[in-house]
Amino acid sequence: MLIIPVKEGENIDRALKRYKRKFVRTTIKNQLQDRKEYKKPSVERRAQIQKAQYIQTLRDAENV
Repeated sequence: MLIIPVKEGENIDRALKRYKRKFVRTTIKNQLQDRKEYKKPSVERRAQIQKAQYIQTLRDAENV
């Protein structure tokens, strides 16, 4: 999650522009890291499942 602190008296358009710029930079960086080496589809799926399980345990712990 990207957090952009808005300075006091700053125009909202300027803050949105900074947010968009930061978003583009992070997505490009992530894409380059993903393309760096090949991952088998089964490995990617396993990583997604593990991430989902981790998030679910966090949510379960929060609700208890």
